[in-house]
Amino acid sequence: MTGLPDFSLEQALLAREATRVAGVDEVGRGPLAGPVVAAAVVLDPAAIPEGMNDSKKLTAKRRAAVLQELHATAQIGIGAASVEEIDEINILRASHLAMLRAVEALPVSPDHLLIDGNMLPRGINRPATAVVKGDARSLSIAAASIVAKQHRDAIMRDLAQDFPGYGWDSNAGYPTKCHKNALLEIGVTPHHRRSFKPVHNILYQAK
Repeated sequence: MTGLPDFSLEQALLAREATRVAGVDEVGRGPLAGPVVAAAVVLDPAAIPEGMNDSKKLTAKRRAAVLQELHATAQIGIGAASVEEIDEINILRASHLAMLRAVEALPVSPDHLLIDGNMLPRGINRPATAVVKGDARSLSIAAASIVAKQHRDAIMRDLAQDFPGYGWDSNAGYPTKCHKNALLEIGVTPHHRRSFKPVHNILYQAK
């Protein structure tokens, strides 16, 4: 056991009935601000980038290098759910909605999905397998976690330009001390998730 994800889950499916297996993962369930973003990735078995792992275990420089390789060799789809959708349907359902959108955004139609987590999203219209800690087990899911994180981090860096003071360029909207202090001192922005307790409490106190 190396502790690194491998291609065995995909190979088992490809040996049976599948021709294209997509790994699906989301990023951004924990932040107080910004969308939740998901990616779906179909790897080319003959051109898998080296050094792929759960995005949280890679440096920003390594993630950027892997992303560049993925864009050159893999099929990629990206989906998101907005702050409004998160507040309306809850973060779990919004994460699943982003996953479905990512699959639909793929330039090729996969015939089996490997989805990170212990639950399959509602509305999946093709065979799928939930894989607990999938980004540590499946290279396709690890690839999706890298794509999703890089895409979401870029969104938060852009938002940080319009809403300075919250540290989104470095904390990506997660509830760091800097971010929580800014919420108290500057207030709530349109990009904050009002259904999340720290944001909700500030709004409630303001009333």
